Amino acid sequence: MSAPPGAHDDALADLVAVMDRLRSPGGCPWDAQQTHRSLVPYALEEAAELAEAVEADDRAGLREELGDLLLQVVFHARIAQEDPDDPFDVQDVAGDLVAKLVRRHPHVFGDAEAVHDEEGQHVAWDRAKRAEKQRASVFDGVPLGLGALARAQKLVSRAERAGHDVSVPAAAPDAPLGDRLLALVAEARAANLDAEGELRRTTAAWEQGHRAAGL
Repeated sequence: MSAPPGAHDDALADLVAVMDRLRSPGGCPWDAQQTHRSLVPYALEEAAELAEAVEADDRAGLREELGDLLLQVVFHARIAQEDPDDPFDVQDVAGDLVAKLVRRHPHVFGDAEAVHDEEGQHVAWDRAKRAEKQRASVFDGVPLGLGALARAQKLVSRAERAGHDVSVPAAAPDAPLGDRLLALVAEARAANLDAEGELRRTTAAWEQGHRAAGL
């Protein structure tokens, strides 16, 4: 039987043990029924709640939401252990991540030339990812599931860091809405702003104002 909470000095080991208990026979029926696919909405929701806690400067909320997101990682890793053909566990996930971080930071862990600014780091990271994954385009790997605004910003950023001219002419007031939105994304990138975050914060302020007015 899996060890109960508190049996380890390591809280992460406790978390893995609790998840194993929940998923195993005699555990929680709901947890036992979940699949990678069924958990996707929860992972997206937890990531959004984490962003909300960060933007609200909510320290207690930040700590809680980080835990909820960590649960998603541990939950998926526990399900992955049961795969008959390609099993892996949370230790494998962590090991892969350590190897990736070391591999993609040769200026820290290797003998590559030092990177002195954030933009240089982004360029080096993109270059390493493209070579490692044998991607044909700098746009490969940008998820289609991203919101349209966030995805546009990511594509513009990728192109710019690859050295392409990504200037987007200011759209006329009567231009199609998509053209105007893309121009705003390019404007945000040029100003080093997160368009998605700016819209999210402005929308939150608008919502709060209308709630205060009785809506």
